[in-house]
Amino acid sequence: MEPRISLITLGVSNLERSVHFYRDGLGWPTSYEPGQGVAFFKTWGSVFALYPLEEMAKEIPDGSFTPQAGACGITLAHNCRERQDVDTVMAQAIAAGGQLRKAASDTFWGGYSGYFSDPDGYVWEIAWGAFPIGEDGHLILP
Repeated sequence: MEPRISLITLGVSNLERSVHFYRDGLGWPTSYEPGQGVAFFKTWGSVFALYPLEEMAKEIPDGSFTPQAGACGITLAHNCRERQDVDTVMAQAIAAGGQLRKAASDTFWGGYSGYFSDPDGYVWEIAWGAFPIGEDGHLILP
């Protein structure tokens, strides 16, 4: 697994209010339009995203995962350059002591991803196909 965080997504209780805070209050650039369902912000290093908590809960159908605003309302993502790398990284994480939360599978957005949690319970998504990855390891956003 390359040493980088591709996407940090915060589960939020009110997407529009949170977009207003980060975009208008802090000046973070975004291409978000009302009704998109998720807001991506162009940051230096990683991509920062806001996503409704109830939608986040639907992505991980695991009864022990109950997202809430704050420390539990966050997932970390590592995007892979190739589809098969998702399975490799997932296997590496499980072998290292991670817990499988959702086996890698095709996604509704046209990619391929799975979820594991680290020994402390922090949830990671390992994904391919959402965005191209630049030579420097950063996601290339539209």
